[in-house]
Amino acid sequence: MRHSALTTSILFFLFVSCGESPKKDKDKVEENIAKTDTVPQTQIDTAMEEEEEEPFKLTEENAIDFFFDYEKNLKKDKVKITTTMGSFTIQLYDDVPYHKANFIYLARQKYFDSTQFHRVVKDFIIQGGNSDDRKIAQKRSEIGRYLLPPDAKKGHKHHRGTISMPSSERDNPHKLASPYEFFIVVTDPGSYHLDGSYTPFGRVVEGMDVVDAINNVPVGDGDWPWQNVYILKTEVL
Repeated sequence: MRHSALTTSILFFLFVSCGESPKKDKDKVEENIAKTDTVPQTQIDTAMEEEEEEPFKLTEENAIDFFFDYEKNLKKDKVKITTTMGSFTIQLYDDVPYHKANFIYLARQKYFDSTQFHRVVKDFIIQGGNSDDRKIAQKRSEIGRYLLPPDAKKGHKHHRGTISMPSSERDNPHKLASPYEFFIVVTDPGSYHLDGSYTPFGRVVEGMDVVDAINNVPVGDGDWPWQNVYILKTEVL
């Protein structure tokens, strides 16, 4: 009987031990699995957040600093503009850095491609960089909303062939420039009444005959050509 009691006690101990240990091990395994699953998910979430960050846009707060840095690395100062009526080349002034950098940046962003010469005033100017196409408005939205300060004190005048930047149409007592548009003077010898109010930032060095041809197209109300004159391509040279 004593032997049987001892045997029974041993078996009972083994039964209890074997019954509890797997449960504890299972809890630990599940806990470890949960921890292991959590880390990669956190990394995935972080990566997704980084991918969903909004793309860079120019604003009135960051534009000047951006173009100040952008101009430092510019080695080129010419832009060739190809239109439906031919090509002409503009050389940009180094001492008007923000306007120069802005024009080259927009050219490299392909902004001007498919825009039009939307204002043509006989013996005065041709003005480009806008369009009635919604895609152009979308391009502007993607690049950003900003203005540029005037820089008309460098001695540059509105001679024939000068490229300059019009003021924004918004309430604009300081003549802040509309960065997406430009005009070219065709008046001979120039339109000097514009000096001081707008910023000359370059001049046509090749293809002025094409500029003159655009200036001679028939126009309707608002000085918009009856037959659209498109900018097909801009190339930084």
